[in-house]
Amino acid sequence: LRGDLKKQVPFPFSLLCLQVIKCKAAVLWEANKPFSIEEVEVAPPKEHEVRIKIMATGICRSDDHVVTGALVMPFPVILGHEAAGVVESVGHGVTSVKPGDKVIPLFVPQCGECKSCLNTKGNLCSKTDLGPCAGLMPDGTTRFTCKGKAIYHFLGTSTFTEYTVVHESAVAKIDAAAPLEKVCLIGCGFSTGYGAARQTAKVEPGSTCAVFGLGGVGLSVVMGCKAAGASRIIAVDINSDKFAKAKQLGATDCINPKDFNKPIHEVLMEMTGGGVDYSFEVIGRTDTMTAALACCQNNYGVSVIVGVPPTAQNITFDPMLLFTGRSWKGSVFGGWKSKDAVPKLVADYMKKTFVLDPLITHTLPWTKINEGFDLLRTGK
Repeated sequence: LRGDLKKQVPFPFSLLCLQVIKCKAAVLWEANKPFSIEEVEVAPPKEHEVRIKIMATGICRSDDHVVTGALVMPFPVILGHEAAGVVESVGHGVTSVKPGDKVIPLFVPQCGECKSCLNTKGNLCSKTDLGPCAGLMPDGTTRFTCKGKAIYHFLGTSTFTEYTVVHESAVAKIDAAAPLEKVCLIGCGFSTGYGAARQTAKVEPGSTCAVFGLGGVGLSVVMGCKAAGASRIIAVDINSDKFAKAKQLGATDCINPKDFNKPIHEVLMEMTGGGVDYSFEVIGRTDTMTAALACCQNNYGVSVIVGVPPTAQNITFDPMLLFTGRSWKGSVFGGWKSKDAVPKLVADYMKKTFVLDPLITHTLPWTKINEGFDLLRTGK
């Protein structure tokens, strides 16, 4: 309430907007099971928290990694981390957003106080929902209950629900005119891929690039490489049906490892006369991570891991690959400082600096979430 109204309205009235909300959510009760559409209770936002009405959410491979057990998280859980919505209410002390604002939740927050936030080179805020308190709000509790049971959060966002609660450091206000069903992709997939090329690798004009994996994130890497002025962008995928869209978005060559009788890194080395300047692994497999490293130019090539690595798996590789000068880097959320970058990326989209429509293959009512995951798993 505005200051002048606070003097006129009895205090209990100001609490009316901060009640428990009952709504529908897609709950994952255990691994390798379908999502269950349930009625859940969403608690009011506490201090420095924001409750959001989710208007559109994307399905990301990282969500499926939890379903299959490749990414270990506590159950039961509400997944989802790529979304856009409208602020429903805010807790005490929130100053960056207000009810009615269009926003994007941030699975990589930006607290502005930790070492990564304060360093110009970093973006992985210490308040990210990874580590010993995974699945909980910063105060160690949850805002979701269902059938009397506490439901865990996912990456501090949990967007497979009609309403969610996030910390203020994990939400960005965006242009009020932005189409939420499009810009929700800036919450993860597009920003992650585009930024891996522009921010993390810093692809240069005239350079050569190889992109392993042509899902939404991989295609966004292709777009980033093209925007950076790469002269050759080689797209690699075992699903040749994805090649047409990759070329539409900037790929100059498309190759399927199944078409060759030799390791794919050797094919790429031959195609480029000694290796690419930049490579990107956008799948999340250890074998393709090492292949992407090996296909780089042996002295100054840079390889970036973009796909989420599987839990409890290690990589064995020849250290000579690095000794000669190659660089191996990781990229979370494209290297962007989220709270600063997301509104700017939305503004760039509104100015038609890049497109998002080609990344959207299907639009479904969210109650058909299991069908959406089936489309993801079949490469459609």
